[in-house]
Parts: sequence; C-alpha cells; structure tokens
Amino acid sequence: MSFVHLHVHTEYSLLDGSNKIKEYVRRVKELGMTAAAITDHGVMFGVIDFYREAKAQGINPIIGCELYVAPHSRFDRKVQPGEDRYYHLILLAENDKGYENLMKIVSIGYVDGFYYKPRVDFETIERYHEGLICLSACVAGEVPRLIQRGRYEEAKECALRYEACFGKDNYFLELQDHGLPIQKDVNTALLRIHQETGIGLVATNDCHYTYKEDDKPHDVLLCIQTGKKIQDEDRLRYEGGQYYVKSEEEMRSLFPYAGEALDNTQRIADRCHVEIEFGVLKLPHYDVPEGYDAYGYLRELCFKGLKERYGDRAKEVKPDLEHELEIISAMKYVDYFLIVWDFIAYARSQGIPVGPGRGSAAGSLVAYCLGITNVDPVRYSLVFERFLNPERVTMPDIDVDFCVERRGEVIDYVVRKYGEECVTQIVTFGTLKAKGVIRDVGRVLDIPYAFVDQIARMIPDERPGIPYTIDRALEINKELKDRYDQEEEVRRIIDLARPLEGLPRQTGMHPAGVVIAERPMDEFVPLARSKEGNIVTQFTMTTIEELGLLKMDFLGLRTLTVLADAVNMIRDNHGISIDIDHIPFDDGKVYESIASGICDGVFQLESEGMQNFMKELAPSSLEDIIAGISLYRPGPMDFIPNYLKGKNNQDEITYRTPELEPILSPTYGCIVYQEQVMQIVRDLAGYSMGQSDNVRRAMSKKKLDVMQKERRRFVYGDEADGVKGCLANGISEEVADHIFDEMIDFAKYAFNKAHAASYAVVAYQTAYLKYYYPAEFFAALMTSVLDSTVKITRYIHACRNMGLELLPPDVNTGGGQFLALEKGIHYGMYAVRGVGMAVADSIVAEREKNGPFSTLEEFITRMEGRDLNRRAVENLIKAG
Repeated sequence: MSFVHLHVHTEYSLLDGSNKIKEYVRRVKELGMTAAAITDHGVMFGVIDFYREAKAQGINPIIGCELYVAPHSRFDRKVQPGEDRYYHLILLAENDKGYENLMKIVSIGYVDGFYYKPRVDFETIERYHEGLICLSACVAGEVPRLIQRGRYEEAKECALRYEACFGKDNYFLELQDHGLPIQKDVNTALLRIHQETGIGLVATNDCHYTYKEDDKPHDVLLCIQTGKKIQDEDRLRYEGGQYYVKSEEEMRSLFPYAGEALDNTQRIADRCHVEIEFGVLKLPHYDVPEGYDAYGYLRELCFKGLKERYGDRAKEVKPDLEHELEIISAMKYVDYFLIVWDFIAYARSQGIPVGPGRGSAAGSLVAYCLGITNVDPVRYSLVFERFLNPERVTMPDIDVDFCVERRGEVIDYVVRKYGEECVTQIVTFGTLKAKGVIRDVGRVLDIPYAFVDQIARMIPDERPGIPYTIDRALEINKELKDRYDQEEEVRRIIDLARPLEGLPRQTGMHPAGVVIAERPMDEFVPLARSKEGNIVTQFTMTTIEELGLLKMDFLGLRTLTVLADAVNMIRDNHGISIDIDHIPFDDGKVYESIASGICDGVFQLESEGMQNFMKELAPSSLEDIIAGISLYRPGPMDFIPNYLKGKNNQDEITYRTPELEPILSPTYGCIVYQEQVMQIVRDLAGYSMGQSDNVRRAMSKKKLDVMQKERRRFVYGDEADGVKGCLANGISEEVADHIFDEMIDFAKYAFNKAHAASYAVVAYQTAYLKYYYPAEFFAALMTSVLDSTVKITRYIHACRNMGLELLPPDVNTGGGQFLALEKGIHYGMYAVRGVGMAVADSIVAEREKNGPFSTLEEFITRMEGRDLNRRAVENLIKAG
C-alpha cells in the first residue's frame, strides 16, 4: 500500500466530524494502510485518544490540525473586502519538536486570535514552523481561495511564501476531488503551480465520517450544529456523500493523473514519528527557604506538625511518619506535598474554611501533620497505601474542599504564585446522549415533538456508572423494540441517532480541576478557551494525569460556608469564639440528637432514609457515623442488618480466626471498608501494604483471573513475592478460603474509610452547631440555599419543630441574609421573591447611613432611584 489519509476530521471536530476514533482507526487498518492522520478543525482535543488507539492497532499516528489562519494579524477583528475571516491550513507534526510547536500554534489561536474561530497568523506559523509539514488544505485554504477569485499569480506567490517558511519538501499543494466543479478548477491551477515552482503535490480526501453510508447521519449532525432542519435549503451541507475514509483504489481512480501526489502521502507518513510520553512526572518545583532542599523542608514541617498533633505520643507515631516520608521521596512527590501544604496554609491564614479531608488522602500521616487533612489516620486506622501505593505508580490525588464562596481566592493565589501561564483549568466534553440525540434527530427531521419525546422517554435515565445506550434500550424495552420493528418513522429516527450517539457535543470547563505546570502550560498540552472565556487545557482530566502533570481538585463545599457563617454569628451574638476543628468529638448529647433521627441540615445525614437509619444505628461515636456513611449506599445496604446485629449484640460476635478481631472489631465483625480488606490480606497472609492495595483494586474491579491467582497466594503464599500465606500463619485452608470469599463479596461495595471519616467529621460539626446554637446554624443554612424554595420551606418547618421563632423580613433590623437575633431568626430579604440582592443591599446601606425607616412613605422616598420597584415593595409587604 502506498496511500495514507492526511486530512481527517474525527468526532473532535465538534458537530462537524462523526468519525469516531476507534472506528476510524479500525477502518484504516482494514484497508491495509500503515498510518493515519488526525487533523481536526483548529483543535487537538482528540490527539491522545487517537495516538493510543493507533498505537494499539499497529498504525503510525500522524498528529496534525487543520488551522484557521487570519488573513493578516490574528489580533485583527475586521475583514477587508475580497477576504475571508480565516483560511484553512493543514499542519502535520513530523517529530517531537513539531508536536511541541503544533501545541504552541493551536494554543495561540485560542488565547490571542479567537474571532468566531481560533485563528493564528503567518507570523505565528513562521515562528513555530520547525518540525512541521504543511499542506495547502481544501478549497477554503488561502491558495485555493485566491485561485477561485482569479488571482493566480498571487496564489503562486502565497504558495512560494509558505514553501520558504517551511522549507523545500515540507510544504505541499493539496488536491481534493469530492465531485465539486470548483475543485476541478482549483486542481488544474495547483498542477500548474506545481509545474512552475516544483512544489510537491499531495492528494487527500476530506474525511468527516468513516463509511459511505454515514453521510446521512453526518448531514443530520451538521443540522444539529447549525440549528437547521433537514429540508432547509440555505444550510451547511457536504454534497455528494464523498467525505468518507476511502480505500487506496478509490483514491487512485479519482486521481489517475496524479500518482505522485498519492505516493507522497505515504512518503510524508513515513517521515512522521511523534513519541508522546506517559507516566513521567512533570511536577512544578516548590521554592523552599534558603538553606533547605525540598525534602529537608518537608521533613521539618512534618515533624513540627507531628509534635503539635500528637504531643507525648509523637515518639510512637514517628516510625509511621518516617515510612511515609521515605515513600514520598522515593516516588518523587515531595514538591507535590509542599505545593498542597502551601495553598492550604494560605487559605487558613486568610480565614478561608478548608474541609477536614476528602478521599484517600486522609489516610496519610504526612498530610495530617502538614495540616492538609484534619482526620487522625492513626486513631481511625486509615491506610497510607490506599492513598499512595509504592508498588503501583499513579499520581497521588489530594482533592480539597473549600468554602464555596471563597474557593476562587485560593485558585487566584495559586495563579499568582506559579504564574498565569503555568496554571490552567481543565476542559470537559458534553456528549450526544441517547435521549438527547433522539430528540435532536426528531427536531432536524421536523417530526412532531410529542411523538419524538414519546420515543426518547422509552430509554431509561442514566445512573452513575450505568449509561443507557440506544442499543441497550432496544434490548431491554420490548415496546421500543416492537415500535422500531413495525414503525418506519421510529426506525428512521433511531437509525440516524445511533451513529451520532456518544459524539462530543460541546466543551465546558471542569468545575474544580486545576493543572499546575513547571513551565508555560502550552509546552505540555494545547490550550483552548471555554464558553465563559477562561483558558482551559484541550485534554481532559484523566489524560492530564497520564501525561504526568499535576492536577488538583479545588472543590467548593457549601457546608463549609454554612459552618463559617454560623460560627461568625455565634461570635457576634454570644461573644464566643468556636474553633470548629477542635470541638469535642465525644459529646454524648450531640450523638443522642443524631440518634433521634431529626437530622435536617446535618451534612450527609439529612435524607429521609439516612434519618431512619440513624435511629436504628443510634451512633455513640464518630466510628459509628463513619460506618453509617459507608453502609448507606446501594450494595452495602445489604450488610446493614449484620452490622446492627453485631452492634446490638457485641458479646455474640465471633471471628473465624483471632487475627481478624483487631481489624473488624470497630465494625462489629463486618468488613465495611476497603482499608479492612487491605489489612486482612497483610496481617493474615503477609502481603506488603502495596500488594494488599493491588488485591483490593482487583477485587473491586472484579478481575476474575487476578483474583484466582491471588486466592492461591493468600492461602498458600508466594516465595517469589515474599508472601507467606495464611497456612504459614496457622490458618487452615478452609478458613482462609472462606475469608477470601467474604472479602470478594464485600470488596465489590466496600467504601474508602478515609473519605467516610473526613465527611463524618463534617457531619458531626454540623450536628454540634445545630444542637448547641440552632438559631445561628439554621440562619446560616437557609442563607446557603437562597435559590431553593423547597429547601428553605423544609428548614422553616425544622426550625418551628425545634421551637425556633421565624420572624418576617424587616427593613429596619433584618438583612439580605437570614440572621439569628435575640428574638429569633429574621427571614432574609434575599429570599423574598422579586426583591433581589442589589435592592436588599441598598436597603441595608441606606438604613446604616441615615438610620431606620419610620413610615412606608419615608421608606419609598429614601429608596427612590435605587432599583426599588413596585413589585419589590408589594412582595416585602406580603412577606410581612
């Protein structure tokens, strides 16, 4: 074979290409080709997925992009007569340098040149041309456009300018033939330029879908993109159905006069070799004080924290801290921990509430001593290797909760510290999901909405981890299948929707993900601009991690805002300063209030089902709340009766072997947590903690072949890996097998105890404030849900049930927010419909400046010209 497709739009040419990457690469391989390119419009969204898939199928991946080039400067926003807003141009990375430069060019298009499309200019291309091969593109390219306008000599000059930029044999004139008359004229002129200048030719097919029969679904996709209907005359369309992945034979029959141009595609492909590096850390460095190296500074901070956290017990905990520090150093994550410590320390110094922890990071003693987390991993038997496994190199993942209103201040600090060009948020992709794509297709076909909606409703709603595809719905819904078989209209909708299902629809910005790099971000990943105008990476979160970049989740947790606001009101009303992180966590009255089941407003415990469970569980310690949060989920709920039986009849608990008692006694003989699975494997069979985590992962992912191998090791041991096995510890084969079976049952559902412990702390904190300072707590809580009438109504009922008086809004004593005052809780003016935040703030500002209002007439007179309209006044009157 001696032809390669060099002009291809995948699914990541959003709503313009329906070429699904896996399908496209598989088709190329079927056609006997050795290489394939990706050249999406102005973006590199899909290059990593494409690179991986091509490599997996033995195809040489050619990384490219079809750029939008501004006619003059990328900063210009005016178009001269006889010019386009932009021209197309194909760039292909010949080597790693070319790949780096392509990322730079594509990023500049978004950061500097965005005007309808992400545009670059010749100056950008000239600066970053090294390592790139250039093709003149389709009829929308600059050279073809000049030809179409009858400016042949200018077209030739333009081609020579590009050849001078890229160098001989690095710039090619691109022939295309999709049956359009204009292409024949352009090709004739391109052949003439080739003859007069010696610039090489290349023949391509502008592939937008994989198979010939995909042209109709693709046409529907274009209508979805442009908001048109299929019968509209004046709309974007690709005429002729020729934009598919053609065979070499088809291409040679199209270009019998340009065999050299076809052969050049293979020659170019043979030159293109990019190696993308995965799993190699590219962490930024943390600047430590003079006289320290990073590891020495981390140790000093940790041992200072160890003394503060554990006091007289520091000596007994020290070996565990040393163990973690050695692993962190060996895995080269020292800077990572310092970076996280630094921005959390900044947040605390600015009074920004920080959560006690999230996810497996709470299992780290280093994180606890640094103040990154606030849950004692020793007290609650949390496991470091669940967070960072030295035997499975993956990036640690410290996600941090901040007060939802001040989270942005922490991100701003990180941007200031590491540089705007080195800190970026992360792209996400919305996709055409089953229900939505059926409705889209119905609209494009102009089929009555009621009929289309009827079909869409037959597809089950997605649940976390359970996406329902159209094909799956046809399998499980007999009515849908029958209608598909019997009704032509239904079959037409579904057959057009199927190929489009799953395609990316639009980009968004990850709500919490932030990447920090040691050098400008566009040296590692291409950048884009979100709808909101923020600069984001073009690669998703998982890809960012695979590339070795530091990804952090800065999460906003509303409950932290509630706690902070309540604490401030308590200080103002009672003169008491409460450190919410250091309240007593063994207060029996607080546990009794939780056990009553009246948990409205209590974090994680306020659903009706959870309130009933708390009555049954009757928690008397934080361990019980941790278990409650872990058990009350689909799957683990099945084990709740065993847990309650053990808790209520502790004398009757039996253990299959004495070694299980210290591990399972906190959960009354039941396996509840992932960490317990790891401890059992370590203590009974002699696995290392890293090996234990690998077993835990295999069980949770139901890897049967791995589990069978591990069963043998668990029972009999494995000298090669230093695993003793249960038999060597005096545990019988029968008991060991039974324990392994139990672990498999539980591991499918077992929860991460570190995460549950972190959230149990927040649950207790909310319950504590609710019990001792209910007015301040509910005032802060209702302020946090101003946009939800349903929640405010629910919390008003909860206040009344507790005997708290709820006072109407008051322009003289109340405020925009709900306020706990001596007489009760003042209803917040923000929550009065039709008033709004600006008007409420103006009322408070006028009152504070010129004193209380004495009459309605005075109120209206003084508020004149401050956006106070009749509706707002009437609603304040109606509200009391």
